[in-house]
Amino acid sequence: MSVPAVKHQAVAPLEDRLRTRILIVDDDERNAFAAIQALETLGQELVVARSGEEALRHLLTDDFAVILLDLHMPGMDGYETAELIRQRRRNRDVPIVFLTAVFRDEAHIFKAYSAGAVDVVFKPVDPFILRSKVQVLVDLHIKTLELEQQSESRRLLIEENARIHAEKLAAERALRRTQERQEAILRALPVVFHSRTADAPYEPLFVGGNVMELTGFSAEDFLATADFGISRVHPDDVDIVARAQAEARKSGAYACEYRWRCADGSYRSLIDQGVLAQDEESGRAVVFGTLLDNTERRGLEEQLSHARKMEAVGQLTGGVAHDFNNLLTVVLGNIELIKRRTGEQHELARQIEAVRLAAEKGGALTRQLLAFSRRQRLNPLTVDLNGLIADFAPLLRQAVGEAVSIDLNLATEPLPAHLDPAQFESALLNLAVNARDAMEGGGVLSIATRTVDGDAPRILVTVRDTGQGMDADVASRIFEPFFTTKEIGKGSGLGLSQVYGFVRQSGGEVSVRSSPGQGAIFEISLPRSLSAPGPRGLGGEPGEAVGGSERVLVVEDDPAVLAMAVETLEGLGYQVTTADTAAAALKRLKGRKTFDLLFSDVVMPGGVNGVQLAHLALQERPGLKVLLTSGYVGDEAASWANEFPMIDKPYLGPALAAKIRAVLDADALATEEPRLRQG
Repeated sequence: MSVPAVKHQAVAPLEDRLRTRILIVDDDERNAFAAIQALETLGQELVVARSGEEALRHLLTDDFAVILLDLHMPGMDGYETAELIRQRRRNRDVPIVFLTAVFRDEAHIFKAYSAGAVDVVFKPVDPFILRSKVQVLVDLHIKTLELEQQSESRRLLIEENARIHAEKLAAERALRRTQERQEAILRALPVVFHSRTADAPYEPLFVGGNVMELTGFSAEDFLATADFGISRVHPDDVDIVARAQAEARKSGAYACEYRWRCADGSYRSLIDQGVLAQDEESGRAVVFGTLLDNTERRGLEEQLSHARKMEAVGQLTGGVAHDFNNLLTVVLGNIELIKRRTGEQHELARQIEAVRLAAEKGGALTRQLLAFSRRQRLNPLTVDLNGLIADFAPLLRQAVGEAVSIDLNLATEPLPAHLDPAQFESALLNLAVNARDAMEGGGVLSIATRTVDGDAPRILVTVRDTGQGMDADVASRIFEPFFTTKEIGKGSGLGLSQVYGFVRQSGGEVSVRSSPGQGAIFEISLPRSLSAPGPRGLGGEPGEAVGGSERVLVVEDDPAVLAMAVETLEGLGYQVTTADTAAAALKRLKGRKTFDLLFSDVVMPGGVNGVQLAHLALQERPGLKVLLTSGYVGDEAASWANEFPMIDKPYLGPALAAKIRAVLDADALATEEPRLRQG
């Protein structure tokens, strides 16, 4: 066995290594020249600095044997320069000789030695004395360098001897170390390497790498029986594996993905690929392959697919809601007109009321669809979630019934959140009703709140039940609209979708954890507001419709909705003018006829929506009041949702009458630009 050659470090000649530098610091060029003349016979490199600052710059990059430092210099004097030199670890041991023609008294000499000087030479300098003093210090520095050189040489020799010995040992153990390294790499990689015979029964020949970490089984478990690997493949994926095994024999390579049941009972998604080869020793055909864990990536792909599906459903429901709300507006509006004309004692009053109730249920379903698609119009306030939940608890207890007990575990400190209180209560009610239905024989519904600290503090609301739970497939679809596990007629499948949409629209996240027989845990994470909670306004049902005689311009592109609105407003006494586009509305506003109120739909054809029309109308008529309406306004509503008063479709006659009266009677200055209030 040959020993590798040892590389010797090149050692510079002694005279080159021991040549050193002397730093002369003097602002007087003549004094500096005199010092150079006195010291140049020493054969060392002489460096001149004209100030303390320049000397410090030299010391940052070079080493010096001696520093000749003038005490009396403008700016930074010798004392200050010496103090700064001594503060730096690299220069603190360099001998300093002070030169002075001014400070000759004992106090200054004592101060010089206190500043770190090894000697003081008075000007005018005697060349012989200066050269002698510096020679001693240079010789001392050179002796120190020689000792360091000898120590370094001995160290290099010791290291060289140790290196030779170590390389000899390393060469003797090279094969074993290489083998251990390869095994370590195989264990560290998230890959399992394997080989098998190319023909049935596909006997395993080798299994190595990260097999224990990936599957929970050892390599010996796989090698014990030929069918161990295939026996744990998911039943639905067995055919995929069989085709891949046969493909390797036909084409020389294969690749497939299947689910494999690990030791803990969970399934992992594995990518299995390999090539056909010939064993050099036996001559038989074998397959060499690798197994890669694709579980995490497959899960992320499924999450992305689910998110895209939810977004697509949201866009679809938002579009449907717009048209459906227009239809419901016509139905409800005309029902109100019919009731007003026929009275409560009409023979068809019960049927008319049934139609009204059915249309209102349709409106509620549409609002849930808009909530899921995050396109509902919210009225957010900063509220204390603890107080909101505590105040709402009595209604929750009525909703779940006596068989279910409610346990509140609320945080002790206030939890301010900026959201729509009514929608939050609706979300809690949906979760409570869903939990009640899952606890058929009764149980416990727990609601807890706490703060989650982090870069952006959040509030976590946990709703837990002791019901029958659900499997992973059901849990993955539970927030989809119209998905329900209840019997036909027992639920619309929109309750949890409302929760999902409201929470996401409020800047939060909602998730569920459940397993069969273990109940369900819903967690709602919401941003914690930095503002203090404010008082909640009390809403109420509109009372008796109050009309007026003002002039109203109604802008609506749907003829049926337009006709219903006109009939409702004229029945209240208003003077109504209509337009079916923004262009037609602007033409009427520019005419000689005056108007008190613009009542316009938001979503209209023609390139100008209701919000843009309102701005143009106010430019034309600064004193005009504005009321907008829509069954669906889309994502762009966030920028103007609170800019103008608005009534959602479908609306009832009394609600429209009350809203129009409130807008007309508002005390805001008519000439003031509408103020955009942050919601």
